[in-house]
Amino acid sequence: MRRILAFLMALTISAAAAPGLTREQASRFAALAMKGIAKEFPNKMDHVMDRPDAVKSPKQLHPAFYGCFDWHSSVHGHWMLIRLLKLHAELPEAAAIRAGLRTNLTKENLAVETAYLKRPGTGSFERTYGWAWLLKLTEELHGWDDPDGKAWAANLAPLAEAFVQRYLEFLPRQTYPIRTGVHPNTAFGLAFALDFARTTGRKDLEKLVAQRAKDYFSADKNYPASWEPGGEDFFSAALMEADLMRRILPVEEFRVWFRGFLPEVPASLLTPAIVSDRSDPKIVHLDGLNLSRAACLWSIARAYPKGDPLRALLGDSAQRHADDSLPHVASGDYAGEHWLASFAVWMLSARE
Repeated sequence: MRRILAFLMALTISAAAAPGLTREQASRFAALAMKGIAKEFPNKMDHVMDRPDAVKSPKQLHPAFYGCFDWHSSVHGHWMLIRLLKLHAELPEAAAIRAGLRTNLTKENLAVETAYLKRPGTGSFERTYGWAWLLKLTEELHGWDDPDGKAWAANLAPLAEAFVQRYLEFLPRQTYPIRTGVHPNTAFGLAFALDFARTTGRKDLEKLVAQRAKDYFSADKNYPASWEPGGEDFFSAALMEADLMRRILPVEEFRVWFRGFLPEVPASLLTPAIVSDRSDPKIVHLDGLNLSRAACLWSIARAYPKGDPLRALLGDSAQRHADDSLPHVASGDYAGEHWLASFAVWMLSARE
């Protein structure tokens, strides 16, 4: 029992002890992702079969992103590995990480990924969750002065451009936002697309995302956040929307908007979700919810000055969410292990 408690304490980050991602955590998270990106089965595919010869294996259809149970998890597993290399270049796993990424992120493999988007029935493929993570992966490589990083960025560029074009074509047609706690959440898709656009200088995408965010969310008031969480959420629809608007609006305007959006932040939004079964692929989403909530809460809190009670309230809640789910990223069950480490690194990056 003492050894178990010591292990859990080592995984947990306290507010006073470690503000960023430790080398030990980076190694544990890297091991999970390295296992996943080369694990083809089990696999849950987003694939429309319109003829008999469309029945193919995950690796045949997606030679770069066939692992980690599903396409989007593979993409953000690759993002996390690159993020870890940039944060901790001295990781003992660095050579293995580079070898794995060199195997998957080849020009040839990514050309197949890009060609897949031209197949019939792929218009809604990974919309917009997978789109957002592919742009996040590309953004992470942008400007990285590393030989491998430059090669991977060049190889990814056509696929990233294909998804940029999908955003540019789809957003004008999306009349209503999708307010959900799972993959199609519009605010999440816009937030990561906006980050990519600003980092890479895609003014056309930045302008469109900012306008659609205002169209969808600027008039929102008295959001029913007390209804959260849903039983399979890995996003807070309320906090994802607020974190998007934090990116869009000048800080004073954001504070006015947020006051109208959530006149009172309900306890249910500030309290970590209970995860009753980490072997259930839907219930374990709630660990991801706690991690993504923490990322949003820390980001929103920074819109308020030090000493502001709301900054303290949100920051304290973020820490409790992080502490509640970080010990369970490596639960021993693939239902969570194939993706939760990416959310943990996203959360820790947001905290920094």
